[in-house]
Amino acid sequence: MAGLEPKHFLWRMEGRVAVVRLDRPERKNPLTFASYAELRDTFRNLVYAEDVDAVVLLPNGGNFCSGGDVHDIIGPLIGMEMKELLAFTRMTGDLVKAMLNCGKPIIAAVDGVAVGAGAILAMASDIRLATPEAKSAFLFTRVGLAGCDMGACAILPRIIGQGRAAELLYTGRTMSAEEGERWGFYNRLVSADKLEAEALDLAARIVSGPTFAHGITKTQLNQEWSMSLDQAIEAEAQAQAICMQTRDFERAYRAFVAKQKPVFEGD
Repeated sequence: MAGLEPKHFLWRMEGRVAVVRLDRPERKNPLTFASYAELRDTFRNLVYAEDVDAVVLLPNGGNFCSGGDVHDIIGPLIGMEMKELLAFTRMTGDLVKAMLNCGKPIIAAVDGVAVGAGAILAMASDIRLATPEAKSAFLFTRVGLAGCDMGACAILPRIIGQGRAAELLYTGRTMSAEEGERWGFYNRLVSADKLEAEALDLAARIVSGPTFAHGITKTQLNQEWSMSLDQAIEAEAQAQAICMQTRDFERAYRAFVAKQKPVFEGD
């Protein structure tokens, strides 16, 4: 997918890391029907991309994403029938499903606003970095909707806890960067001038590891929430046995014996 040329967002490769930016900085990078769909299709295709081992979502123009475009999305939704509305909400949920199931670690680097669907994009990522100026809000109730959008009621409590998630989803209030880090939504805060470099460095460290095994880790992180403890332990036993058949496992052993750093190749 290195040669991908999307129409509705920016895409570039840094080695084996795909870098994505929404591209409407003058509007704080809102999503449209078309960008939702193109992002969904791109993450779906990443499952089969052998030249991409991680994804970094970056801000553009000092902001991450302002959610669904008021004029291009929210306005037209007012005039739709239930069948059309359900098709739209399923499509937005499919973007989150595609991110969870793409098999690649996703790092969100948040600056400025990450609200509505923008907060969801960060939430659906595996790791989140932010600047001290980052402001996140799941503001669905502020436009007359429920807080249960795109998996928020399932995923957000797992990250920050049920009570904190309930407060954000009922009130739609802004979560500051400091709160986000303290609550575990953000892994750490980084100054704006270092955010991109930190995110890319973290991605580079991840892709230097056993990338096939990373895909297994991502799968288990997402699936084990719906398993009993016994089921999770058995699933991990099977997953680890699969990884023990990889050449990367053998490479790590031989490097250890030779007192060298292993060089993983993802197979």
